[in-house]
Amino acid sequence: MTNGDSNEHPASDSWTVATAKAHLSQVIDRARAGGPQRITRNGRLAAVVVAPEEWDRKTRRVGTLAEFFASSPLRDTPELVVERPAEGPRDVDL
Repeated sequence: MTNGDSNEHPASDSWTVATAKAHLSQVIDRARAGGPQRITRNGRLAAVVVAPEEWDRKTRRVGTLAEFFASSPLRDTPELVVERPAEGPRDVDL
């Protein structure tokens, strides 16, 4: 990534925490223009910066839970029969 020169910026989409802190505006600009920017800490992925449009697209809900169940392909199947043990609930020590 960098060789320690504070003017050098990574060419990839991966940044160390220190480099990302020093160049946060560039991290944001690259996320908006070039896609997700990964930030690593101690060589492990710590965070990902994405454009707000991408975040909205990935987190947007489509419909309600009721609409989801109403459109289920299982809606018109015969009634589900669940067999339960006749002896009742088991004893549990708490």
